[in-house]
Amino acid sequence: MKSGGEKHSDEGAQGGNVFDLDRLRQLIELMESHDLTEINLRQGSEKVQLRRGAEQVFAAPAPTVAAPQPVAPSPAASAVAAGPVADGANIVTIKAPMVGTFYARPNPQSETFVKVGQRISADTVICIIEAMKVFNEIPAEISGQVVSVLADDQQAVDFGRPLFKVDTSA
Repeated sequence: MKSGGEKHSDEGAQGGNVFDLDRLRQLIELMESHDLTEINLRQGSEKVQLRRGAEQVFAAPAPTVAAPQPVAPSPAASAVAAGPVADGANIVTIKAPMVGTFYARPNPQSETFVKVGQRISADTVICIIEAMKVFNEIPAEISGQVVSVLADDQQAVDFGRPLFKVDTSA
């Protein structure tokens, strides 16, 4: 035995391999007893990397928060899509494009972004949704007259929750 715990290649090794099967089994037992998931060893030009599969836990990816981009309506739009959704006879529901806190006004002392009866255009900011400390201005994406406001100021909203109803014929 050399100092430092190294073995000569002819002691306890098969065919000169310092990392023989018995030694690898010992290392695996060591990993299990100490709850290790990986060991990297090198001796001379020999390298061994052992990995023990830990229980895999799958989690949903964290939502990405970015300023919403206007989206052109597509024929294959899903039924739960956020943004404007036609309710029938020219009434369109604007839905939350993300999960967060709905703000009807830019700050507590200001008037609301929009009021019932107000005409809006596609680029009119109708509310702010705060998600992960980021305040996202939400544009109407449609033109028309606001028929109703369906969310309360500072209310938590989910993706796809109805926020406004707009008459597009007005």
